[in-house]
Amino acid sequence: MFERMREDIQSIFHRDPAARNTLEVLICYPGLHAVWLHRVAHWLWCADWKLLARLVSHVSRWLTGIEIHPGARIGRRFFIDHGMGVVIGETAEIGDDVTLYHGVTLGGTSWNKGKRHPTLEDGVIVGAGAKILGPFTVGAGAKIGSNAVVTREVPAGATAVGIPGRVIVKPDAEQQAKRQAIAEKFGFDAYGLGQEMPDPVAHAIGQLLDHLQAVDNRLEGMCEALKALGSDYCAKELPALREEDFAGVKDESGKPMV
Repeated sequence: MFERMREDIQSIFHRDPAARNTLEVLICYPGLHAVWLHRVAHWLWCADWKLLARLVSHVSRWLTGIEIHPGARIGRRFFIDHGMGVVIGETAEIGDDVTLYHGVTLGGTSWNKGKRHPTLEDGVIVGAGAKILGPFTVGAGAKIGSNAVVTREVPAGATAVGIPGRVIVKPDAEQQAKRQAIAEKFGFDAYGLGQEMPDPVAHAIGQLLDHLQAVDNRLEGMCEALKALGSDYCAKELPALREEDFAGVKDESGKPMV
């Protein structure tokens, strides 16, 4: 028991730069108090002392502002930062080294008994205000963005953002380089791939750049074939795309797109 309590304290130092000393953590971190009280409540719940378990949970909610149903299963080194407004349902399962910020809900979407709350695997991080609703799994190492509403499975290592929650798919370095090259070739800055752009827009423009590259490669192959047949058709230059032609085109933030 004391070993796990020591782990809990050390995990706070690892994940919260504001933690300065052990005494401060012991008396000023409601997330830590909520986890320790939950362990008592969960033991009572498993021992079939259901009413007493709910009473301990209720007292914990009153003291910390964090509501954890005594039936929820929680792993080691679980850290709730700030904590106010966190709600964790009865059939929720949480792995090791998981971090939740304030206002997070691990809730259900059904009144049916049985598994109705999410499972968070090891190392998941859930941002402030996020809602994860339903009996599905958030894979190990995944991240949920602040205020996201997630209602479907999130793969391990992925990042989900938005309402409804969607998984951000980042292109690999090679694909990113190809997109940048084709954008520069046609005279554009690859503004659609900027971090400040909404993800669906960036994804759509990335797909267009991939398509342009495929078309460009096909045209070059056709030109080489025509040249081999003695045609000079492909010797003609393509019209240039001038930046001044796009000077008035701006994105949603008001920034020029070229």
